[in-house]
Amino acid sequence: MSNPREALKSARRVVVKVGSRLLATKSGLIPDLARQISEASANTRREFLIVSSGAVSLGVQKLGYGERPRQMPRLQAAAAVGQGELMRRYAEAFAQYGKTVAQVLLTHSDLASRRRVTNAQQALGALFEAGAIPIVNENDTVSTAEIAFGDNDQLASMVAPLVQADLLLLLTDVSGVLDPNDQRISVMTSDSVMGERKASNPHGTGGMARKVEAAVKASHSGASVIIGAAGEPEAITRMLAGEDLGTLFPPHNNSLKARKHWIAYTLRPRGDLLINAGAVNALRSGGSSLLPVGVLGVRGRFSPGDAVRVIGPDGDEVARGLAKLGVLEVAHAAGQSNAEISEGSGAADQIVIHRDDLVLFS
Repeated sequence: MSNPREALKSARRVVVKVGSRLLATKSGLIPDLARQISEASANTRREFLIVSSGAVSLGVQKLGYGERPRQMPRLQAAAAVGQGELMRRYAEAFAQYGKTVAQVLLTHSDLASRRRVTNAQQALGALFEAGAIPIVNENDTVSTAEIAFGDNDQLASMVAPLVQADLLLLLTDVSGVLDPNDQRISVMTSDSVMGERKASNPHGTGGMARKVEAAVKASHSGASVIIGAAGEPEAITRMLAGEDLGTLFPPHNNSLKARKHWIAYTLRPRGDLLINAGAVNALRSGGSSLLPVGVLGVRGRFSPGDAVRVIGPDGDEVARGLAKLGVLEVAHAAGQSNAEISEGSGAADQIVIHRDDLVLFS
């Protein structure tokens, strides 16, 4: 397709992410979102899911804290109070259009479990069938550094494949990703992002860099992604109409199936496998499993079934996958062929990562 924005007109399931800064600075944002989303879903068969920040900020105000607390228990208390207020605002805004909203709170550990991922998919599917608008947020009341997503851009990039979204809108307060001359970039791809990173220009730091990272992840699930300004008049309506707003990340040409996307972008690696050049070539050329003979060393602590990074001799991440062996087993077998392993221990052929559990990176 010559114009990648044409595909946006036929997007049927749309994830919209709004951040706490937007909600704090634009008092009419929630009613405006409710109106545009309600109109878009009424005129078409589109389904919407909102990933919304803002609970902690609202809770800080409600509890009378002078500033955002640093202590985890007080942050969790603010989230508990603020989440109810956030949902009240969404419920009242969508009720004006006869729409029902549903609260869905997630932690990273929920999405790291295949069983809980399936449960979440089924629950969200039932909400879509009922015509409700899921409002998804991180469960900050119980989240700690160990189970937090880091930010809701990352959460949105994981929710998009969870619900098989066609389009993810990362709404922000700037016009999109800007080039070094502060001009908006209309279309970006994973390859262009990598090129800019190698040129030491990651399109800014902090919030925008994380949004670009989230956009690349979601585009690998087969979704289109737009980073764009919520303050543009009728922003959502115009983006859905294919207008040239924001920065578009088209779906990646080699989109990942849901399970492989989960391995690559949701699970947190527990360790690293350092492999030699021959193993890199074998993985990239033949779709092979990773065998002990190609492993030079290990880092971290991991058990069978844990996600691990696969690092080539140049230090770049070549792949990510689920280890079939624990760290001590891999360290003991590293550099040996299966014939040598069998001769020394009588063990059967060993595989470090099976090809079905391996995701290669370009």
